[in-house]
Amino acid sequence: MGGVIVMLWVSVANQAVPLDARVATSSGERAQLAAQWGRPTVLFYEDRFSTTLNRPLKQALFKRGVELGLIGQVSVVAVANLEGLDWFPARGFALAAIRDAEKEAGIPVYVDWSGVLARPPWGLPRKTASVVVLDAAGQVRWQASGELDAKQQEEVFSELLGLLRR
Repeated sequence: MGGVIVMLWVSVANQAVPLDARVATSSGERAQLAAQWGRPTVLFYEDRFSTTLNRPLKQALFKRGVELGLIGQVSVVAVANLEGLDWFPARGFALAAIRDAEKEAGIPVYVDWSGVLARPPWGLPRKTASVVVLDAAGQVRWQASGELDAKQQEEVFSELLGLLRR
């Protein structure tokens, strides 16, 4: 069964030290979420009913990324909350939908079969969309859940640009 091991942070001599994090890919393999760190990252965590809530932000991220030449400087990580769907035949239907979403978005979509990102330390809501901005070290710098309004979308861009200037 696929699953996610959550990225935890502990303080060691006043430094944040990441612990391992692995997510399932749409092909069932495990991949380290931490492998995405190294540059500012926008993480989308969505249940199957909330994938369109922040479509305007997703479109704006791509548009601004192209306009500002930032595509290679920011990571976009998508994690689908498929809690409760890890059974036959639902699992196959869910994975087919994830693979279609990957083709449309042009990025991998990782799978959380057990709702691990909804539990501490992340504590993201299970039944909506969440957007999390992380710095290059993988530390949370900004987050919100639900449909982001125009002000919140601008906050995402402001945080990303600030992280890129550092």
